[in-house]
Amino acid sequence: MLEVKNVRKSFGDVPVLCGVELRVEQGEVVSILGPSGSGKTTFLRCLNFLETADEGTMSFDGETFSMNRLHKKDIARLRRKTAFVFQNYNLFLNKTALQNVTEGLTAARKIPKAQAEETGRRALERVGLSDRQDYYPYQLSGGQQQRVAIARALAAEPEIIYFDEPTSALDPELTGEVLEVMRRLAGDGMTMLVVTHEMGFARTVSNKVVFMEDGRVVESGTAAEIFECPREVRTREFLRLTNKTYGEKGESVQ
Repeated sequence: MLEVKNVRKSFGDVPVLCGVELRVEQGEVVSILGPSGSGKTTFLRCLNFLETADEGTMSFDGETFSMNRLHKKDIARLRRKTAFVFQNYNLFLNKTALQNVTEGLTAARKIPKAQAEETGRRALERVGLSDRQDYYPYQLSGGQQQRVAIARALAAEPEIIYFDEPTSALDPELTGEVLEVMRRLAGDGMTMLVVTHEMGFARTVSNKVVFMEDGRVVESGTAAEIFECPREVRTREFLRLTNKTYGEKGESVQ
């Protein structure tokens, strides 16, 4: 359903993405791993046009686009098929959980308020927060706030959700509740592209794992291929270093 080729991006004279290619099939969970500064977040932001790639083509639902020459109407149309979950929630502090979920439906999509609220309540129920719909962000834990952000993404009924390190701002004990929601979504067949440092999630939930470094895809394959018999030396070294923090199954040992 999504394929990108030769994605390149520089900030000034500094190359950040150097010809990245990726294919995501409907219903797949694809995890992108790599050290900090490898270009993972920039790549994800380019896919949702939060950053403009310098080069690259995107094929989505049978249409092909030049990623550096899209009209605003095409960007808006593609974004209606996707949703983005940020590291730091990006919630409106002066709005309740339900209002945060429905704001995009009423303001951007012009959906009637009653219909938007019904959709919002269903989305909050899916992430286990039906009893928190009238709470403001300051009344919610970090894990609950991130689940509101996931509910906001679900309410848009996207074909694919992009997750940018969704647990990186959370304490370890709150990380599990967010990952559990994501596991349930994967079980429901939601297509997800996830930038993550959570090795356990990547290993047990992903259909495909991509390892990036220095703006390039070093290696990609099934979770079993990457975690059990990686081909590239750099992939093996990265996994060896992460095993100082994560056990053999990717569970935190800290």
